[in-house]
Amino acid sequence: MNQLLIPPMACDLIQDALSSLDGMEFTDGRRCPFCDGPVQGYDTKTKRFATVREAGADREIRIRVRRFTCRVCGTLCSADEPFYPGTRMGSPVIDLCRTFSRSIPFHRTAKALETMGILVDRKSCRNFSSRNFPEVRTVDFYGMPLPFSVLSLSSLSAKIREGTRVPGGEVLAACGFPSAYRAPADRPSPPEERDERDE
Repeated sequence: MNQLLIPPMACDLIQDALSSLDGMEFTDGRRCPFCDGPVQGYDTKTKRFATVREAGADREIRIRVRRFTCRVCGTLCSADEPFYPGTRMGSPVIDLCRTFSRSIPFHRTAKALETMGILVDRKSCRNFSSRNFPEVRTVDFYGMPLPFSVLSLSSLSAKIREGTRVPGGEVLAACGFPSAYRAPADRPSPPEERDERDE
């Protein structure tokens, strides 16, 4: 039976990385991703990035994402954000699910994440692993594979904790800019699907 050994240091590192984004804003959106037309501001949406367990209590990590409307096609689109298209969880959390699911079953992946203080159900782990997202780059961290995005985000979290303002672009780069993997311009998501994703 495969077993994932989790170094205690990894739990703190990942919790800090995710928690450091709480309340962060992503506002960069220059062109429509579907027709490349100019956009204008519409509103700002609060999105759940992750749910973590700290000292026995569950807490949602939320970020704010600016939304725009295209002046040409009228499409409602979001600023560049650290989410894969069509998902409601931050890309580093999804990267963790996909990385762990390579070596252990989905139910054990969910349990390993819970041990680290990150709450993701087994069904979501299975769903994320079956999606056609870019390959997750990993690094060996004391015998455990960790996504490069999590380690990159962890190095930024030290700056954020010190009160330094980290631009959203640096966070997107650390996360591998997952929202760049959008639907092709000739096949935009229906408006009701986009709105449901943002709820």
